Amino acid sequence: ARKGTKETVLYTEETIPQRKKRCFSCPPQGIVNNIMTSGVIYFMTWCLLWLLSGPEVLPGGNLFGLVIIFYSACLGGTLLELIRIPAVPPLPPLLGMLLAGFIIRNIPSISKHVRVPRKWSSTLRSTALTIILIRAGLGLDPEALRQMKGICFRLSFGPCIMEACTAAVVSHFVMDFPWQWGFLLGFVLGAVSPAVVVPSMLCLQEAGYGIEKGIPTLLIAASSMDDVMAIMGFNTFLNLIFSKGSILNNVLSTLWDVFVGVLVGAVFGFFVQYFPSEDQTRVQKLILNTWNIFEPLLFGLVGSEVSVSSLKTNAIGTCITTLCLAVCVRILSTFAMMCFAGFNFKEKIFIALSWMPKATVQAVLGPLALETARLTAPHLESYSKDVMTVAFLAILFTAPNGSLLIGILGPRMLSHHSQPQAP
Repeated sequence: ARKGTKETVLYTEETIPQRKKRCFSCPPQGIVNNIMTSGVIYFMTWCLLWLLSGPEVLPGGNLFGLVIIFYSACLGGTLLELIRIPAVPPLPPLLGMLLAGFIIRNIPSISKHVRVPRKWSSTLRSTALTIILIRAGLGLDPEALRQMKGICFRLSFGPCIMEACTAAVVSHFVMDFPWQWGFLLGFVLGAVSPAVVVPSMLCLQEAGYGIEKGIPTLLIAASSMDDVMAIMGFNTFLNLIFSKGSILNNVLSTLWDVFVGVLVGAVFGFFVQYFPSEDQTRVQKLILNTWNIFEPLLFGLVGSEVSVSSLKTNAIGTCITTLCLAVCVRILSTFAMMCFAGFNFKEKIFIALSWMPKATVQAVLGPLALETARLTAPHLESYSKDVMTVAFLAILFTAPNGSLLIGILGPRMLSHHSQPQAP
């Protein structure tokens, strides 16, 4: 018989003085070590760029502005992650990135040295949108879609369309928007943020909350389809506003693009299924790492587009009014869509409030309308600036509040299912 040996490991809780001594030891450890290492890496990267491009990375250069926004956004996201509330998921770092870009833009002594060409920022945002769509596709769970396809489609399309219509009506009468601009704003607001919803749902799923009825799986699967619906509606009205063709031709062109995309995806997927990849985890990790690079650039650039001096007091009030009414209708319509779906009252409330956060798609689509207006129709720039302002406020208000509501209400409103322990 084989004799096993047992080891006794004693775990001692580290006291605060011990932790401080370890951090400031030689060599330093912990957070001090991370800060010093990151600082050295950033400095060496800047030196390398200086050797390659010369004055472009000096104050006033294009690369200098991009590097400062990137590093500031990374720092803002890291600082926000340090704010921890017990029993609540951490605040999304994208909020710190957004505020970092906003601060850079509105401090005159810094903003005059930080400049990024519009073509560069437009290209970076378009690339970020591509990465978002790829992540949305990779995030789809075919098995979950088959099991809950009716509920999933209702949750994906219903609240998005209702919020878009509400924002269109309110912005038309409150902000004096034309109907086409109103619907464009509505579809900018209509997308939920997977960057907020997905990590929060995974935390609840790992803790065993809501898994009996598949609520985390439902929200994760529907968030990707919700984004696709919002982007499709946005592109439709963007073409209607800036194209010179008839409305019917623009609508048919958009539908044709959707049809071709679905057809190509179906045909390609049919052939790819015979060549299954064994590296799906590696591919998902690669896309995630790519997003980790583009995320601070995206939200830092979005924050740097909003200037306090260009905002009017009455414009901010109307933007907040439009945003609040649209979000309220979205919450109510989500609750209504979940009726007769097998959920109790508390679960419906939780799903409705979880379907509120906005971040990634708004960060891409909001500046896109402004960029298009600057290039093709400068006389429409005032409308696009208001769209940009509403998108900025939507991220600022709904992303942290949505994350907090999910973390606080999840354990209280969802049933807990403990995982059976293996014998």
